[in-house]
Amino acid sequence: MSELHDLTRKLQKQNDSKIVLLVADGLGGLPIERGGRTELETANTPNMDELAKFGTLGLSTPVIPGIAPGSGPGHLGLFGYDPLEYQIGRGVLEALGIDFELGPNDVAIRGNFCTLDGDGNISDRRAGRVASDIASKICKRLDTIEIPGVEVFVRHVKEYRLVIVFRADGLGGHVHDTDPQKTGVPPLAPVGADEASQKTAAICAQFLAQAREILKDDQPANFLTMRGIDKKPHVPTYNEVYGLRAGAIAVYPMYRGLARLVGMDILDAGQTLSDQMARLKAAWDDYDFFFIHFKYTDSTGEDGNFAEKVKRIEELDAAIPRITELNPDVLIVTGDHSTPSKMKSHSWHPVPVLLSAENCRPDRCEAFGEGDCVTGGLGQFPAKYLMGFAMAHAGRLEKFGA
Repeated sequence: MSELHDLTRKLQKQNDSKIVLLVADGLGGLPIERGGRTELETANTPNMDELAKFGTLGLSTPVIPGIAPGSGPGHLGLFGYDPLEYQIGRGVLEALGIDFELGPNDVAIRGNFCTLDGDGNISDRRAGRVASDIASKICKRLDTIEIPGVEVFVRHVKEYRLVIVFRADGLGGHVHDTDPQKTGVPPLAPVGADEASQKTAAICAQFLAQAREILKDDQPANFLTMRGIDKKPHVPTYNEVYGLRAGAIAVYPMYRGLARLVGMDILDAGQTLSDQMARLKAAWDDYDFFFIHFKYTDSTGEDGNFAEKVKRIEELDAAIPRITELNPDVLIVTGDHSTPSKMKSHSWHPVPVLLSAENCRPDRCEAFGEGDCVTGGLGQFPAKYLMGFAMAHAGRLEKFGA
């Protein structure tokens, strides 16, 4: 048990307060030109700016300074779990996100359909983002693969993404990815880091050999890579750590999986931001804490589309009144990491944070943007402490010590 969680378990107290954590994935950005504005600063965000005038701003560091996090570590930090202590493979998160119940003998793998050229090199790491209806049929064919002594499960996730689960005694979860993260080269061979994981790697190799034969005549998805190979760890729940009834309103499976991992109830979020806001209102009386995830600030950043990321931030801002009309005691708007469209990738830059609550200490910030957040009253802090701010502002923590 971490010292942080040990403390929150001791200090947590119950009341009727409501906390909303609104996560705009990859929110942080950079100016395209020196001296310019970031995507968040460029966007017209009257609702978030109004909250900033009476709230408190700051910047969070997802892991440690200088480290660019994946979405898993980024969200675990926001949830109050030290990402260095809880390192969880993406396969586990994807499996949980599609409601696959992982057992103690299971190893979960995130798969990506890819395209191989005539020389066996990867020409497209995502198989042209193959459509879900096609990919789901391919998964059913792969689900027929048989490996002696192993139960094999193949499930479609979304577009080019799939989950593979191996169930057998004595499997390890420390197997290197087979995705080389670039094109023009062949997929990597699965390699285990210890004896139990070498057993898993051998099973991976058998599965891939059969998959290659099954998919050899398919286009564009004629092969797959494996990522995030891991076993499900024990993680204390939100109710244990914070005494909160927590609900997650997320569309993408991975983020639903992250929420499920920490014990949140997964609420039907529909497919659109409007659907998510409607779900929030419908579930308002049933939970103390809501995690709402918005994906498209990240995907537009990774596409290098500055203007589209600005539009997505404005879309999110337009939904803010549907949250504030419910009168949450604490509303936090932030991201799990920065994804500057200038860089087309996750980055190490600290992430803007806006905290709105009745007992915020005023700072001098007038708008929600990276420049204002640098001078905000929350300062710069590790993301794992964000839940402490949320709990304190909601009146859910007792005094520490005499």
